[in-house]
Amino acid sequence: MLSQAMLPGAMAQVNLPALGDSVSADVSIGAEKKLGDQVMRQIRIDPDYIDDPLLLEYVEGTFQPLVSAARRLGNISDDTNDRFAWEAFLVRDKSVNAFALPGGYIGVHLGLIAMTGARDELASVLGHELSHVTQRHIARSIVGDARTSLLATAGLLLGILAAARSRSIDGAQAAIVGSQAAAAQAQLNFSRDMEREADRVGFQVMTQAGFASAGMASMFERMEQAYHLMDSGSYPYLRSHPLTSERIGEARARLGTTAPGKLVGTSEHALMAARSRVLMDQRAEAWRALQGLDAGSRQVQNFDQLAARYTSALASIKLREFSRAEATLKTADSLAGLLGADPGAKRLLVYLHAELELARGNTAAGFAALDALKGERSRPMLMMRADLAQADPRPEMKRAVADELQTHLSLHANDALGWQEISPLWQQLGQPLRSVRAQGESRAALGDINGAIDRLRSALRQSRAKDSDQIEASVIDARLRALVYEQRQMLAEMYPRGVPPGAEP
Repeated sequence: MLSQAMLPGAMAQVNLPALGDSVSADVSIGAEKKLGDQVMRQIRIDPDYIDDPLLLEYVEGTFQPLVSAARRLGNISDDTNDRFAWEAFLVRDKSVNAFALPGGYIGVHLGLIAMTGARDELASVLGHELSHVTQRHIARSIVGDARTSLLATAGLLLGILAAARSRSIDGAQAAIVGSQAAAAQAQLNFSRDMEREADRVGFQVMTQAGFASAGMASMFERMEQAYHLMDSGSYPYLRSHPLTSERIGEARARLGTTAPGKLVGTSEHALMAARSRVLMDQRAEAWRALQGLDAGSRQVQNFDQLAARYTSALASIKLREFSRAEATLKTADSLAGLLGADPGAKRLLVYLHAELELARGNTAAGFAALDALKGERSRPMLMMRADLAQADPRPEMKRAVADELQTHLSLHANDALGWQEISPLWQQLGQPLRSVRAQGESRAALGDINGAIDRLRSALRQSRAKDSDQIEASVIDARLRALVYEQRQMLAEMYPRGVPPGAEP
């Protein structure tokens, strides 16, 4: 807990509004971080936790400028800056939702991205959720005995998230049992004052970050119209963040008399929303409906038509109807040229060409498609090249990509997808120990420490073979010892009176 003596120094460094005066009554920064990490360990192993490199890059490219702006405005203290994650992540779900978790994690449903018309609208939601974290609203909603409250709240948060995704009241009740949990749920619902504060601070943050000031009002209006037209449980965001006429009015008032006209999105954002639309629902019937968008009007040529072609082409790839995907993608290329699409949109079309070639097993053509982005060293490029290399018969290509990925992982050791991608490459290159170690590192990056330990122990057993790589075996042994130590520390924090029977030390 923060003591009263600590508050004046902290307030001198951080520009917190009046609500910040009650921080001392809430959980400490360290406890909030532990709670967030505990919840994320469960979320990351959920099948609907999605790491699509292109979408994640776009969302993080929207979120990180907001974090930087919050730092400049003084909303992020030195303690939270260094200890909180400040990380956005994606959830494969077609509902319109986003949420803040303790410790600086912001979850974004693909359904939310799919319904936005401009990056500025997405930034307004992320800025709002970020402000819930920077203003310590989550911490203020959790009070009482630190350990008991945090453990109970971790399960409660996961129950609420699961219920929101399934939109099932029964599911919520199954996860949230007893009067104490019900009371805690009520505490987690942000007050109207907190919502107004998150709107106000979020608006300052998004404009400081360079996003259009009309983004928040435009997003509110879009959600209000869509919600009134059709709410079949698809808008859990509006249940946890009630869109009152007061909030809408205040958002419009902040624009003043010089408010711009209708907010216009970019072609890049249109394609990112289109990609979200395809990936958010894995059912074949959903892809079939989206595939039909290539039959839209050719007379009206705008970014919506470009997005429709992208949607249809990606859906056709998922349905493995490659001839139709190729024809639609060719139309999208022509349309992008006619419309003067921005470089970001043209880049996404290049990646879609590579995805098409990968899906139909033409890896050489996939690598050739990526040549249009020669010199790019982004994470999406690395992951796409890894996917192609795994299916490519040339050992030299596998080796080149494995080396590229290994360099990336030496700088980004917590990239779970990177470890997943490199594991089959090492196996194909006759390096089984490196492959199994990569599997273990992937589990560790996801927060599955037990799974990581199991994989590394399996690798050590394999290393007893005469022809095994003993240098790699030494690396695995050292890494295993570090993870076992981390596991014991976690158990000690959860069970300070001793590890319960059956728990593995």
